[in-house]
Amino acid sequence: MLSKELPKIITPTLPGTKANAVLQKRRDYVPKGVASAYPVVIENAKGAMIQDPDGNLFLDWVGGVGVLNVGHAHPRVVETVKKQSEKYLHGMFNIVTHKGYVELAEKLSELVPVRKKDKAKVFFANSGAEVNENAVKIAKTYTGRSNIIVFSGAFHGRTLLTMSMTSKKAYAKGTGPLANGVFRADFPYSYRTPKGIGKENELEYYLEKINKIFEECAPAEEIAALVVEPLQGEGGFVPAPLPWVKAIRKICDEKGILLIADEVQTGFGRTGKMFATEYWKEVDAAPDIITIAKSIADGLPLGAVVADRKIMDSAPVGVIGGTFGGNAVACAAGLEVLKIIKDEKLVERSLEIGIRCTKEFKAWQKKYAVIGDVRGLGAMIGIEFVEDRETKKPATIFVKNLIQTCVKKGLIIESAGVYGNVIRFLAPLVITDEQLTVGLSILEEAIQELS
Repeated sequence: MLSKELPKIITPTLPGTKANAVLQKRRDYVPKGVASAYPVVIENAKGAMIQDPDGNLFLDWVGGVGVLNVGHAHPRVVETVKKQSEKYLHGMFNIVTHKGYVELAEKLSELVPVRKKDKAKVFFANSGAEVNENAVKIAKTYTGRSNIIVFSGAFHGRTLLTMSMTSKKAYAKGTGPLANGVFRADFPYSYRTPKGIGKENELEYYLEKINKIFEECAPAEEIAALVVEPLQGEGGFVPAPLPWVKAIRKICDEKGILLIADEVQTGFGRTGKMFATEYWKEVDAAPDIITIAKSIADGLPLGAVVADRKIMDSAPVGVIGGTFGGNAVACAAGLEVLKIIKDEKLVERSLEIGIRCTKEFKAWQKKYAVIGDVRGLGAMIGIEFVEDRETKKPATIFVKNLIQTCVKKGLIIESAGVYGNVIRFLAPLVITDEQLTVGLSILEEAIQELS
């Protein structure tokens, strides 16, 4: 049974003969801008395991970059998709209403921890980038303001607007001019706070960066929203400190600005809560709008914007919408994913995995000087590698080599961070204890070899 297997490489080299033929066709017919550095072709996948056409078995610690919290091809999702596909595949929601869209919207309205006076409403699109773009549109229509504030290290997508919102401009190379009205403040990245600023002054330092925008870029009354990831993904798995979240919530309330939380990567049990913004809600700092996608439908294209009905209804007819948004098969999968997370106690499992991995990673931090920092929430953990702990010079080449060393041993991992020097842990939450043990062993062995 593939879902219970352990990693095993049986070909003399990677990729094997069959996988190499597919990768050669990829080079011939797919633009090189769709980058990949992995010698892996997926033939079958179940749980946290991937099998390639040559029979090699890989343990997947990337999970489609946070898409597969309930695992590859969960049998209940597969069965649900089959049943729905036998009824109908699609009916554009602007034309015909289908029950799945409405039922999933109702469930998410109850579950997603947005600040609301009444019931929340839900709008579906196809991806994280789409829902982030639509969240900004909704914030602008509600406030009547034209600008937004985003943060260093942010990743919000690759459409024109979200590419402008995304911090790392390697993702926008040669595509300018970018969208106007997007201003950037420093995200509270404690490990890399400039020298000379003590821990006691960090909060004030980062809040001053926001106030500088009001002074130098656009007055507060022209800012529609602050857009924040509760735990930055591409930025290096950096959690937003709760004192800072409370402070920006206060700024937003005082200035009439909406607080948007991008939970595209953090949602659906990944951080030890169903949604990471539940931590915000516990300190009375719930956001006004939350965007979700990735693990919402176990790999089918779906994303959602969730907010109080008054905010959502501010968007005029025709401003939000799309042909495929809220597709019937994707919504059916989304409803089943919610049931699986509850039935299999995957939120609790996330905490278990997180506790075990964090303990292990912090033990490694004491053993290997190349590990500078370990951080995260639940089972969303980052390990930052540095060449020197004093200077904190990013160990970018080390991480590139670490990825390739691990994949040759059957473990798929991925980098993150502004400098590409962070390894992100995003294993499916259905990973077995034995698979987790073997994966940890492979990763440490690779670190030892390269150190």
